[in-house]
Amino acid sequence: MTTGPTRNPSDLSNGEREKRMWEKLQNGEAIETVDEMSDEYYDNLTNLMLQQADSELADAFGYVPWIMNAPTTEEKLAVANIVKDEVRHARAMYRLLTDIGVDAESHVAKHNYTLRVGLKADDKRVNIFYYTIDTWADFIVFQFCMDRGAGHQLEDVRRSSYGPWRREIERIFKEETMHVSHGDFWVRKLAFDHSTRAKVQEALDTWYPRTMNIFGKPKTRHNTLYRKFGLKSRDNDEVRRGFADEVRFRCSECGLRLPDWKPDWEKMEEDGVVSS
Repeated sequence: MTTGPTRNPSDLSNGEREKRMWEKLQNGEAIETVDEMSDEYYDNLTNLMLQQADSELADAFGYVPWIMNAPTTEEKLAVANIVKDEVRHARAMYRLLTDIGVDAESHVAKHNYTLRVGLKADDKRVNIFYYTIDTWADFIVFQFCMDRGAGHQLEDVRRSSYGPWRREIERIFKEETMHVSHGDFWVRKLAFDHSTRAKVQEALDTWYPRTMNIFGKPKTRHNTLYRKFGLKSRDNDEVRRGFADEVRFRCSECGLRLPDWKPDWEKMEEDGVVSS
């Protein structure tokens, strides 16, 4: 773990903690403290929560320019509130990480969350947050796709075996739903205006495939472990299909064409590149 966790899980051995952990999980009980986690559970939990925390913060920073560039003062306020929500989500996640021994403030201080496409950072954000948001249509379709995709992923966390994370997600989920509604409203507005329809379709052609990639490959080793520990409940591809079905329905309502998408790993296999 590169983030420098400093947890002190009592004097119990890893084997004793693992035995007690599985007793709780098999009884349908939530894990509430570090003392109840095996080392493997802890490592997988912190990896997932850091991914979410770093993605929330990078998302907020990517939205900041659109406080200034939004088309109306009403929308400038709306974007500012969305940025505030995303920073609060990040802060809530870093607080949860701090509670289980991760030095979250040092982790944040080491990274530049404004880095975008063409640059590589070593934080845990989802890859989609390396791309710039260049137009108002981009901003709206990013919300329409990415915030909706995040919502589908967070559905699993609402059933997570780690109690503090599950409870915090209920608060985050409500605000993310509002962000999706904002994207839906504006996609319809842009799609039914002949002067902006082509722009929103172009943005959809860009951001939909990128969002489809955030869910990851089917049947990965990591996802298998996450499900084993109750940190996730579905395979990556199952979550992606639910997202794709919803976007397809929303696009049909607006008369937009759903772009084609082919998994990156299939392209790699066709090119003779072995993916891990």
